[in-house]
Amino acid sequence: MTAKAHKFGDHIDTDQIIPAQYLVTTDPKELAMHCMETADQDFVKRVKEGDVMVGGVNFGCGSSREHAPIAIRGAGVQAVIAKSFARIFFRNAINLGLPVLESPEAVDAIEQGDELDVDLTTGTIRNLTTEQVFKAKPYEPFMMEIIEAGGLVEYTKRKLAAAGK
Repeated sequence: MTAKAHKFGDHIDTDQIIPAQYLVTTDPKELAMHCMETADQDFVKRVKEGDVMVGGVNFGCGSSREHAPIAIRGAGVQAVIAKSFARIFFRNAINLGLPVLESPEAVDAIEQGDELDVDLTTGTIRNLTTEQVFKAKPYEPFMMEIIEAGGLVEYTKRKLAAAGK
């Protein structure tokens, strides 16, 4: 996947990702219209389908709301790279089919607007703007299956269908 980087700082919490007043829906497109609006009012105007969000430490901290990864995916973001993730956000992201990669070195080197190529199966992050290459921990095969299925629910449906249930 080749994408443009949208960079944010440390401790981006779920309230910054999607403010609480918009939690009356789970519609990805509706949530996407307000994604990151308190951190960057122009984010939804700039983000394009397939772009990548880049964050600092403790990305996704705060509440355990699933709305945060839904809003990010709804905005067209195909992956989030951060120095570290709040564990519940990490789990929610995977469960909803949003790839998240930890790579402090990549985050330090990536600037707003850099072009990136991300390979989830190898964990390779290439900054095409600077020609630097970084490694994140690649996903285990079953985790890739969950992400490729679009999340845990779709993954489970596929497994049950394959088992004839």
